[in-house]
Amino acid sequence: MLLFVFGFIGLAWLVLSVYFLPTAPDDHVEAGAEEPVWDGNLREGNNPAPFWWFWLLLAAMVFSVVYLMLYPGFGSYAGAFKWSQGGQLRDHQQEFIAEFAAVRGELLAQSLPELAADPRAMDTAAGLFRENCAACHGARATGQANLFPNLRDGDWQWGGTPEQIEQTIRHGRTAMMPSWQAVLNDEGVRNVAGYVQTLATGAVENHPGQGQYMQLCVGCHGPTGDGNPLLGAPRLNDDIWLYGGSAAAVSQTLSQGRGGQMPAFGQRLDDLQIKLLVAWLARP
Repeated sequence: MLLFVFGFIGLAWLVLSVYFLPTAPDDHVEAGAEEPVWDGNLREGNNPAPFWWFWLLLAAMVFSVVYLMLYPGFGSYAGAFKWSQGGQLRDHQQEFIAEFAAVRGELLAQSLPELAADPRAMDTAAGLFRENCAACHGARATGQANLFPNLRDGDWQWGGTPEQIEQTIRHGRTAMMPSWQAVLNDEGVRNVAGYVQTLATGAVENHPGQGQYMQLCVGCHGPTGDGNPLLGAPRLNDDIWLYGGSAAAVSQTLSQGRGGQMPAFGQRLDDLQIKLLVAWLARP
């Protein structure tokens, strides 16, 4: 605020001094001396600034003062109109709610199968997904980069029921696969990784990694690799792999561990938006 005040006063003084205060004669040119000329025709000159510049500067200064009287910008003064970006956003949100309250209420009252059968509702849901989810899960919800899961393969780490999907969207998820390198060592990691790879085709009895799997992994992933949605432990017997199913990828998961986080969208999306996304994701 002080910077503006001093700057404004300085600008006003500069304008007044240029146009209205008398100027002293050049003291570096003696009386009667010929004006110096450089490079043939380059003269110093002492022409006054065009007067229309004064009106332009004056109009800008008056505009600045009027603007600061009407809108915020001068310290904590809110302006005569009490305008703010947050207030404008709230007004627009209230207008939107008032205009579409009836339509939103009808959609919110529909069941998930009814919403899934409504092309316009699903187009809206697809737009919501592209805006909020596609950066991680891809535009077609098929996952990407061996980091973000495919949402179209029916394999849900935290459960694929509508209620579980809604909980995932609304509250987020935090997964944690611990590192077993210190316990298994290199040979144990290779053995367990090899055993895990057999689960999709039927576990091999007396496999070198079976005993360590039953000791360390069965608590989360189950004896046959069925997983546990309550713990966020994925299935290991369906040949669907988030971080890759090769021997090297599975060994890396065992030795270094994995950590994944799904952020919560409950504060960003309202109930109808979440319901539309659930219907879009849960439909066959």
